[in-house]
Amino acid sequence: MALTLTQLNAASLQDATQWLAGLYEHSPWIPQAALAKRPFTSLAQLKSAMVGVLNAAGIEPQRVLIRAHPELAGKAMVDKSLTAESSSEQSKAGLTHCTPHEFETIQQLNRDYNARFGFPFILAVRGPRGTGLSKAEIIATFERRVQSHPDFERQECLRNIHRIAEIRLNDLFGTSPELGNVVWDWQEALAQHTDPGYAELGQLTVTYLTDAHRACAQRISMDMRQAGCDTVHIDAVGNVVGCYKKDSNLRISDEGYSPILHKTLLTGSHYDTVRNGGKYDGRLGIYVPLACVQMLAQAGKRLPFDIEIVAFAEEEGQRYKATFLGSGALTGHFNPDWLDQQDADGITMRDAMQHAGLCVDDIPSLKRNADDYQGFVEVHIEQGPVLNELDIPLGIVTSINAGVRYQCEVTGMASHAGTTPMDRRRDAAAAVAELMLFVERRAAADGDSVGTVGMLQVPNGSINVVPGRCLFSLDLRAPNNAQRDTLAEDVLAELAAICTRRGVHQSVTETMRASAAPSAPVWQSRWERAVQALGVPLHRMPSGAGHDAMKLHEIMPQAMLFVRGLNSGISHNPLESSTNDDMQLAVDAFALLLSDLAQSSAD
Repeated sequence: MALTLTQLNAASLQDATQWLAGLYEHSPWIPQAALAKRPFTSLAQLKSAMVGVLNAAGIEPQRVLIRAHPELAGKAMVDKSLTAESSSEQSKAGLTHCTPHEFETIQQLNRDYNARFGFPFILAVRGPRGTGLSKAEIIATFERRVQSHPDFERQECLRNIHRIAEIRLNDLFGTSPELGNVVWDWQEALAQHTDPGYAELGQLTVTYLTDAHRACAQRISMDMRQAGCDTVHIDAVGNVVGCYKKDSNLRISDEGYSPILHKTLLTGSHYDTVRNGGKYDGRLGIYVPLACVQMLAQAGKRLPFDIEIVAFAEEEGQRYKATFLGSGALTGHFNPDWLDQQDADGITMRDAMQHAGLCVDDIPSLKRNADDYQGFVEVHIEQGPVLNELDIPLGIVTSINAGVRYQCEVTGMASHAGTTPMDRRRDAAAAVAELMLFVERRAAADGDSVGTVGMLQVPNGSINVVPGRCLFSLDLRAPNNAQRDTLAEDVLAELAAICTRRGVHQSVTETMRASAAPSAPVWQSRWERAVQALGVPLHRMPSGAGHDAMKLHEIMPQAMLFVRGLNSGISHNPLESSTNDDMQLAVDAFALLLSDLAQSSAD
């Protein structure tokens, strides 16, 4: 019979410790110490308490814990001395049925890993979905992590140990993150659509209005209808818009009901991707609220306000140089000049939209009237390492950083690499290299600013030619507009000084400027109350990445919730991932926010 929190909270320390003893391999002291924080109101609170115990224990006890774990497909598996929990987990991952080649590959990796780090490789082999990683995924992860830094790898082992304990705890309590699984599966199904040239490589790429992009729109439409949205349509820029209608029996004039809180709640995120990107960037923010709609629809429950979910068609600016196209249309900032932009194949945006059956004449009508909305909330995978390193599942976004982007070119003189003396060169690439080092130093001096040269190209470069041209991008971000502007002024002034000193020329074209978007205090507080009610630690943080919430911020209050990512929180990368448990917590937090709003409407 499954354990309950009521039983755990009421039990003696001895009994409770015995029940939880198998969570951490040969280490019952971790749950025992966490039990001092009883009573627990949620499993998430118990999980966080155990994370806290291990974090406070220090490095040596952490190393002892890691060493208490068996190697994957190692000696303990062969001689059948694994704990029951480890045996079940390795069996579900197929490690008990390796081919001779697979077995030898894993054994060699075990030897290499132990020689490098002095402890065994730890991986939660039941994976982010809880159903088990394939042997190919396990081996690929092993090969990647054996190259890691020792300090990072110790922490990564601990994070996987906590994930193992989380899954074991769910089993012990007979619980499953059902809506987290639904959200996971929706995103997995959506990820089967990818652009030609990338599909053949097994890479996820969905750029604006390609066949894969339009297939995604159709699938999202279907998911919205099946989840219970009352209306679903694709608008004039390709946004997919689903609406779950309010309780028609409620009237704004009814005593005790606030007209403000009867306005529509707007939410959503984007479904396009970068090239060879991840499955959750943007898409998580579509499907978390949709899971809440499904839950409401199945319960036959309506709220005092409409929920409008928008799957924004474009945010990344990959096919055309027009970022936030989808959300920009809702704020009235769709630039008609974009329609004449051409993609790499010479297809204009106008032609692509007409081919997709979209009517460009209808774009102005997409602008939302801010007076019709309470505000905009967005759920998003963090896209960074902070929550992952802290081992905290959710984060409250305080502000989205201001940013500016430039496309730049430095022009010098191409000349023979062997015959041109070092003091006579006009090396365009060397000038850009010098600037890159300055950007690194200057951004670091602010502490919370960042600067990146993400694209760097020497056209027609040759191994024996001094570079005569260098093309590069420049991305500068800071928590507020003034700090961003000062950073940009300093960087561009340094570029001019470098070029003057080196005798080369420079040109700079600004391609994007976005103001900082601080979260509306009232809406940030609503997210905070929801997260606190779940029993997980409350962590406030800025967002260094840009989001659709930045555009909606221009016309209505907004606030964001971050969800922890795996693999150091990497994003815009195939390794981007999160767990079904964390997705469940995001759904739960969103449901609590909806309940908070509904209750406020009635107060």
